[in-house]
Amino acid sequence: MTALVLGHKNPDTDSIISALSATNLYKGRGFDVQSAAQGKPAPETAFVLKRFNLEAPQEVHEVAGRDVFLVDYSDLAQAPDDFAKCTLKGIIDHHKLGDVTSDAPVECWIQPVGCSNTLIKMMHDYYNVAIDKNLAGAMLCAILSDTVLFKSPTCTEHDKKAAAELAQIAGIDDMIALGMEMFKAKSNLDGATPRELIFRDFKDFDMSGNKVGIGQLELTSLSLVTPELKAALKEELGKVKAEGRHSAVLIITDVMEEGSELLLCSDNSEIITKALNATLSDNMWLPGVMSRKKQVVPPLEAAFKA
Repeated sequence: MTALVLGHKNPDTDSIISALSATNLYKGRGFDVQSAAQGKPAPETAFVLKRFNLEAPQEVHEVAGRDVFLVDYSDLAQAPDDFAKCTLKGIIDHHKLGDVTSDAPVECWIQPVGCSNTLIKMMHDYYNVAIDKNLAGAMLCAILSDTVLFKSPTCTEHDKKAAAELAQIAGIDDMIALGMEMFKAKSNLDGATPRELIFRDFKDFDMSGNKVGIGQLELTSLSLVTPELKAALKEELGKVKAEGRHSAVLIITDVMEEGSELLLCSDNSEIITKALNATLSDNMWLPGVMSRKKQVVPPLEAAFKA
């Protein structure tokens, strides 16, 4: 049976494009694979797919009995609920090593870079697999998204090099202009419910036995979040927290101002605010905080271990 190349729950642009680009890589190596996603494309991702004339991966939520390659994660909390019944074949990721396990050796490529597609570009080079123009453009967008136009502290020289090479393949002369188009699409809040906004890019983490959900909403300006919307987001976070979580956190990132506002609902708000150097209030601004992976998750995990 054809193996699945599968990104994480509540897929962002890197997750969905990684499924497509890794599928291209594995097919180029002779593997029988197809791309899959645990959800529909968010507005930013839909923009990227349309811009480069690509089809979204098929939506898959059950993997029992299938061979599966993971892209952009290795945490069970972000995998399908029946993941224990599949056969893990490989992992490509740029996050911390999670808690998935396997019954046999697997091929793992995990590197501390800003984007999974940076790593996938490196793998294409290593295995001498070609990348076509449209896929290269989409991979470039994934890197621009995950590194927040190279502003994120997760950004490395590897990301910049991969982006430049992908831009050349795709025929993109102005990467930043493309990135701004993409972030404008990402900042479109029209018609989205508070829950949809929270879950646009939302991940659950097991922090010392506590389930902590962290969403990130990246916007070109915090002014897009009206007082009414902010109140609705806070109310919905309470409902998200009540679904079996110790804490529900939303990081609203202002791409241009290079910082984030913190919204939260928690059994212990102090552990969250103290770890993130914030004071509990109606307006909790975190200057310079752009990355959930590097600036939010590690200090929270350390706080829950203490």
